[in-house]
Amino acid sequence: MWSSRLFWRLFLTYAVLTVVAAAVFVVLFQSRQREAIESEVRQRLRDEAAVLKVFAEAVWQSSDASVEDLRATWQPKLKSLGREVGTRLTLVRADGTVLADSSADARQMENHRDRPEIKKAAEHGVGFVTRPSLSVGEPYEYCAVRVGSREEPRGFVRVALPWTPFEARLKAASRLVAGTAVVVTLAALLASYLLERRLVLPLERLTQAAQSIAAGDFGQEVVVRNHDEIGTLALAFNTMSRELAQRVMQLQASRQQSEENSKLMETVLGSMIEGVVVIDAGQRILFANAAAGPLLDLPTAQATGRSMFEAARHPCVQKVVEEVLAGRMPERVEYGVPRTNAIVALIASPLPGDPPPGAVLVLHDVTELRRLENLRREFVSNVSHELKTPLTTIRAYTETLLDGAIDDSDNNRKFLERIDEQAERLHKLILDLLSLARIESAEDAYELLPVSVAKTVQVCLNEYLPVAEAKGVALQTHPLADSVVVWADEEGLLTVLNNLLDNAIKYTPSGGRVSIRWRIDGRRAVIEVEDTGIGIPKQHQARVFERFYRVDKARSRELGGTGLGLSIVKHWTHVFGGSVEVTSDLGRGCTFAIRLPVVSKSSV
Repeated sequence: MWSSRLFWRLFLTYAVLTVVAAAVFVVLFQSRQREAIESEVRQRLRDEAAVLKVFAEAVWQSSDASVEDLRATWQPKLKSLGREVGTRLTLVRADGTVLADSSADARQMENHRDRPEIKKAAEHGVGFVTRPSLSVGEPYEYCAVRVGSREEPRGFVRVALPWTPFEARLKAASRLVAGTAVVVTLAALLASYLLERRLVLPLERLTQAAQSIAAGDFGQEVVVRNHDEIGTLALAFNTMSRELAQRVMQLQASRQQSEENSKLMETVLGSMIEGVVVIDAGQRILFANAAAGPLLDLPTAQATGRSMFEAARHPCVQKVVEEVLAGRMPERVEYGVPRTNAIVALIASPLPGDPPPGAVLVLHDVTELRRLENLRREFVSNVSHELKTPLTTIRAYTETLLDGAIDDSDNNRKFLERIDEQAERLHKLILDLLSLARIESAEDAYELLPVSVAKTVQVCLNEYLPVAEAKGVALQTHPLADSVVVWADEEGLLTVLNNLLDNAIKYTPSGGRVSIRWRIDGRRAVIEVEDTGIGIPKQHQARVFERFYRVDKARSRELGGTGLGLSIVKHWTHVFGGSVEVTSDLGRGCTFAIRLPVVSKSSV
């Protein structure tokens, strides 16, 4: 209880109030007692002064008497009268000269014209002052009364009583009252202590039990023997504690089940490739799975609790959210994420309620789907165009021959050679398409075997050396001293090198150079085909491996290219578990680098 702030607050409050009340009572009593004594003393002085005034009027009736005669007459009388009444009596002329005094020799007394009681009496007729006597040296209560009118005063009579006996009387009464106040105050404080103890102790028990419940120790009960409101409170607390313990047990079981369901739901939603976002009616995010972050370009760890517009600044998303919260069913929309260049399809559904208390947003990344659709459209367009050109040429020459040019011995053979040329181009295009389709569909199970790079390069050089010499292009190779063996399909690797050499020779002018070199880079073998041809602009380098993509379409067709060679190279290298890249400077040639897994010596 001694550490109870409530106890000390109540006890100190009662103590301060009691002490202040006692102190006020003592002060008021002293003040009233002093006022009563002063009133009593002044009334006595006023009565005696009135009597003395009657005698004093006879003094100034004989105006011919001198001051010494008057002193000789009245000095003994005032001493005798003062002893009888126990009061100091004084006669003062209008000019302040003391004629007689019952306690001192009037001849030795100084002029009293400036005494405060005399001044007050001259002004108002009567003057009361409490002050030390300059003649006797003790504190006195003075009362001066004017004799005569204000305009023509004859003199003053002054009556005084020593204040010391009254002060002692006042102090004795004050001590009695102060002692009584102290006793009453102590008794009140003791009663206050006992009462507050009876109030605070049960409250402390209730507080400790409540703190134990707050700390998780449910089922606490307190024993309080009070039969007042605190006892009723204790009974209600015990009932509440028992019911709370039961409710908490039920809630814990329900919470555990909810947590298990929530974890299961989070696991399911977290493993989805689709993004799922749940928002409330105020457009604040309640839940967002990991897949939603990249699709909305927001950090999922910081998304919960934030505004949807603040977290994902997409006008399209904001419009869909506003529509679904307004009760409308928006259509499926798609939008782009600028930072990742992703295309996202968004479907929104309102939560049950009118108006909806929130909504669920489901997001699908359709970037690859749209890319494949674009590639399919481009492929169909390119194939149609590539097939249309040779077929149109064949049809034109065939119609020309049928129209009579077959009998033209000077041109018919030339027409047939062009038809054969276009048919060969068409045949090569179809073979490339079939080869590319076979690689992509993985219909053939390619068994990767150790293949010597030097031997494959030599086979390729033997095939293209006559072509390079005919065009005036130098074909060089830079073999390593050690043999380099890679994991690949021999025919596939030969196809890759053939396509790269064929392109390099085609786009290298006469007098140029084509070089093949290979080296070991860690666990990879790097095969580089370098030429000094026209090169590839930087803006086209990322797309040269796409099907039918040509930097210069007219020149490519003139050289007999199908637009599928580099695409076949890329697909074969992927089958081998490798990669291909190109570096080029416009007008200085380009370098194609193929990276393939190296066969370790222990495997060989």
